[in-house]
Amino acid sequence: MTFDPASYVFRQPSEPTAIRASTVLPAHRENVELKTADGHRLVGELALPASGAVKATLITLHPLPTHGGFMDSHVYRKASYRLPALAGIAVLRFNTRGTGSPRGTSDGSFEEGIGERLDVEAAVKFAVDRGLPNRWLVGWSFGTELALMYGASEPVASEVEGAILLSPPLHRATDVHLSEWAASGKPLKVLVPEHDDYLQPAAAAERFSTVPQARVVGVDGAKHLWVGEKYAGRVLNEIVAEVLPAGTAGTATALPQEWDGPVATAHA
Repeated sequence: MTFDPASYVFRQPSEPTAIRASTVLPAHRENVELKTADGHRLVGELALPASGAVKATLITLHPLPTHGGFMDSHVYRKASYRLPALAGIAVLRFNTRGTGSPRGTSDGSFEEGIGERLDVEAAVKFAVDRGLPNRWLVGWSFGTELALMYGASEPVASEVEGAILLSPPLHRATDVHLSEWAASGKPLKVLVPEHDDYLQPAAAAERFSTVPQARVVGVDGAKHLWVGEKYAGRVLNEIVAEVLPAGTAGTATALPQEWDGPVATAHA
């Protein structure tokens, strides 16, 4: 059965609630489908602020599906739970071709990051067609490869502001792709865990040194999967600080850790 995001049951606590891993804050959530140029149907979810304007849009690209990555990978799930309410940010999550999750399984099969170019293009086109503003690619692990390989070339480049990379392995993305990012001048924020399994902060700084506008941020104590609320929260704070325009509320301070309003609890 396909998960229905409208199935969350919200309650109004008598006092502010601490925001935990399973805390779901109010948003307008809907199941969506993306159509690729080669005819695949990709399943996903769009979470929008329940009220007020959309200040920024995250187009999320998940970790490697052959190693358990999907649209519900925990950082992206928490982004969809929190950021529409806390920061006015829209979060688009989807399963790349052949990837399954409680939302459903996307058409096609894993294509080693090659056919997935059309998945990235379909997601960006969806966000454009929906009129979602201030669009950013957010890639995690394998998703960083897709962002680097396809985010600085058309038809994607002109439709996104920049990209945020979480735990980039730089296995598939090459110096050619880094050169394209350098030439684009678009912002590139790179969050690298101290104990990453593939690329640690010093090596990442060297690899990304060819992209003048890239900002490599080493995160002490973190690992590739950003396990733990401390590290997931750090990632969300870094994302918000990057994508919200200067002077917008939320850019100078950390996201709240409590919520005074209706809340729901997600099932594990």
